[in-house]
Amino acid sequence: MASIFSRIIAGEIPSYKVAEDEAHYAFLDINPLTEGHTLVVPKREVDYIFDLSDTEFAALQLFSKRVAAAVAKAVPCRRIATAVIGLEVPHAHIHLVPISKESDMDFRKEKLHPASERMAEIADAIAANFK
Repeated sequence: MASIFSRIIAGEIPSYKVAEDEAHYAFLDINPLTEGHTLVVPKREVDYIFDLSDTEFAALQLFSKRVAAAVAKAVPCRRIATAVIGLEVPHAHIHLVPISKESDMDFRKEKLHPASERMAEIADAIAANFK
């Protein structure tokens, strides 16, 4: 059965896409820690990030770097933090989280619930800065 991320990539489930290329897809997390919290995934469904080939792993990191630069331009923050946890969805993914203080990166804290209009606005701002 396809992961929820594969279904998002296929367009079966809507997402707030911010960037895409032939091998990767980036979209806003619908349960963000901070505004602009973005997930970056390989299109090829692989459960564990370290099961990607070296080439795929490097490409995912380089794509994530480009997405992070776009997020940083679109969302006020001091840094873009990254995390790879990989237990909640069986599809390799990188969290890009805009932070101004270390506690912004605490996955145990209450998640934000931005309105769909705000999510679309943030996604559009990030997409406009993606190069």
